[in-house]
Amino acid sequence: MKASDIFVKALEAEGVEYIFGIPGEENLDLLDSLSRSHIKLIVARHEQAAGFMAATYGRLTTKAGVALATLGPGATNLVTAAAYAQLGAMPMVMITGQKPIKVSKQGRFQIVDVVGMMDPLTKYACQIQGADSIAAHVKEAFRVAEEERPGASHLELPEDIAQEHSDTFVIQKSPALRPVADNKAIEAAARMIENAKHPLLMLGAGANRKMSCRMLHSFVEKTGIPFFSTQMGKGVIDERNPVYLGTAAISENDRLHCAINYSDLIINVGHDVVEKPPFFMGKDCHNVIHVNYVSASIDPVYYPQQEVIGDIANSVWRLSEQVKPQNNWDFTYFLDTKQQIESDLEEGVDISSFPIRPQRLVAEVRKVMPTDGILTLDNGIYKIWFSKNYKAYQPNTILLDNALASMGAGLPSAIAASLIYPDKKIVAVCGDGGFMMNSQELETAIRLQLNLVVLILCDNAYGMIKWKQDHEGFADFGLDFKNPDFVKYAESYGANGYRIAASEDLATVLSACLAKPGVHVIELAIDYADNDKIMG
Repeated sequence: MKASDIFVKALEAEGVEYIFGIPGEENLDLLDSLSRSHIKLIVARHEQAAGFMAATYGRLTTKAGVALATLGPGATNLVTAAAYAQLGAMPMVMITGQKPIKVSKQGRFQIVDVVGMMDPLTKYACQIQGADSIAAHVKEAFRVAEEERPGASHLELPEDIAQEHSDTFVIQKSPALRPVADNKAIEAAARMIENAKHPLLMLGAGANRKMSCRMLHSFVEKTGIPFFSTQMGKGVIDERNPVYLGTAAISENDRLHCAINYSDLIINVGHDVVEKPPFFMGKDCHNVIHVNYVSASIDPVYYPQQEVIGDIANSVWRLSEQVKPQNNWDFTYFLDTKQQIESDLEEGVDISSFPIRPQRLVAEVRKVMPTDGILTLDNGIYKIWFSKNYKAYQPNTILLDNALASMGAGLPSAIAASLIYPDKKIVAVCGDGGFMMNSQELETAIRLQLNLVVLILCDNAYGMIKWKQDHEGFADFGLDFKNPDFVKYAESYGANGYRIAASEDLATVLSACLAKPGVHVIELAIDYADNDKIMG
């Protein structure tokens, strides 16, 4: 069998549905083999955006998304997406082409060491040097990308290797191994929880897995222990739950962090150190139980006294079986603080001034989004407002990046979400700066006949950095720009364009867009005058 056919058969054996990317001449054999496969090629308009789509596919399905690029500039354009997937624990396999490695007729034209470049950004990176090894390398790339902690893998398929022939066989996908925690660790953690007076549960990015969510919901229902989340842990448990306290975002000193500091035991489930620390440990501070797939990374502000290492869902289920509600538990301070936090979040939601204030923006979006609707957030100060003010009702219904925190991911992430969940309502929330970094993917969304809404928040500046510039006493310099007419811009692609002229119109326009098929772009001016309030 031809090597490129073997490669595609190996991808099929891994359950690949989509490949996102931009092929080049070094990929033509692979492209020809794909033409006879059930795998769908999603041609993007930039490799970075294709990588964001593949990573988001991995995040939502737990199966590695696949991104394709050619050599040289095509491969280098995947670098940001590689870091995005690696830091964000999103399983992704990148495939790049390369000139022939056995006979070269073009010197060093377009040649860079792509494998060497990808190595520090991935869990696994290799060049395939013979057709006989293709099946094994594909199998290994997917295994490594998908096992906990998930991340990025990279395979380089040179042009001459893709043209070889081999009688090697394709290795079928096998069930993933999920080691379980030691019984003694479970028992020790259960005793710590029962003996605490003010235990508190924290949900991090690693807890955002389907089975873990179910087990954590049961644990909270049984014990009544209050919980909070990191930004990437939002929605693990329905945030309408009466013991949900809030999301740890940018501040160390807000009411939520006062509650965190009051606790004497934090049950830290799925914390990933790529996120900013949701709390700091110091001398004579609260005890911490680290529940995760991997051991804690110890540093001066994080040194848990007890670790429960293994499959999170299994660990939480076993803890739930052992832990019984205790009379010595006292959650009064937490629940009083919750009422104060809820009151704080209500401030500003009815401000009618225009441009719209972030508090009103978040409230209006939450009002019209269905329970299972998905928000994909680009990066900017509005991400912090949504993290704190927007209640997520289901897992992975608010997709934000608090790891690499790259701009430009909002629209590509929405495209991937719409492909996976064509019947769900999908809204990408982007700043004007981040949107323009991958705005060309509007064409991709329209070509694929997707249904999604893009909400562009306009302040004609790199607003978060401008706010920090002012907050730290620097002069206003270098962060302003001008935008196109986004209504005309959307219409030029064949999308529907809208411009909001009053804060009270947002819910009406957004509801109408969600009710109609197609791609809709809403331009909305925003006023960040209240940003200091986000500090608590």
